[in-house]
Amino acid sequence: MKENVKISRAVIKRLPRYRRYLEELKKKGVDRISSGEFSKLIGYTASQIRQDLNNFGGFGQQGYGYNIAGLYNQIGVILGVNHAYSLVIVGSGNLGRAIANYMYNYKSGFRVTAMFDIDVRIIGRDIGGAKVRDFAEMDAYLAGNAVDIGIITTDKSGAQEVADGLVGGGVKGIWNFAPADLEVPGDVALENVHLSDSLHSLLYYINRAK
Repeated sequence: MKENVKISRAVIKRLPRYRRYLEELKKKGVDRISSGEFSKLIGYTASQIRQDLNNFGGFGQQGYGYNIAGLYNQIGVILGVNHAYSLVIVGSGNLGRAIANYMYNYKSGFRVTAMFDIDVRIIGRDIGGAKVRDFAEMDAYLAGNAVDIGIITTDKSGAQEVADGLVGGGVKGIWNFAPADLEVPGDVALENVHLSDSLHSLLYYINRAK
C-alpha cells in the first residue's frame, strides 16, 4: 500500500467484489485480464478499477494487464483474509444461527468459538460447532479467550450493551446486524449491516422499473 494514502470506504467495499470475480476467473483457468476486460465483467469503469488498485501499488502493466492469480492473492493480503479469526455471536435466534452455520460451512479462516443468548431454551445447544452460552458468561469468556470479532444479532434495545461488553472484552471489530447505530471507540472497527436498508433499496429499483 502506498504510504500516507487514506483509502476511502468506497474503495475498501469494492475490493471483496474484485477478489470474488478474480476467483471465478482463476477457476476458469484465465491467467490475465486487462482493466477494460475486467470493466465489462464487473460493471465498474476501467478508470475506476485502475484508480482503486493504484491506491495499493502497481499491480498491472500497460499492454499486459493484470495477473489474475497474483492480483487475487494481493487483494487477499490487503483485506487480511489469509489469517485465522475467532468470532463470537451474541444472539442465537434465526439470524445468529444462520450466520453460525454459514461460518461453519464456509471454512475460510473464520471460526465461531461461542454464541451467547438469554433464552434458557437455547443455552447449551451446539450450533455450527459452537456452544450457546448464557449471556451473563460473556465477560468471563472474553477475559479468558482471545476473540477478534463480535457479531451482534440481538434486537435494538440490547445492542449497545452487547457492543460495550464486546469492546470491554477486547474484540477488534464488531459486525452489527442489530437495527441500531452503535457507539464504539475509534480503535474498534464497526461494520453495520442494515438488512432493511438493502431491502428498501431493492424496492426503489423495482418501482423505478415500472
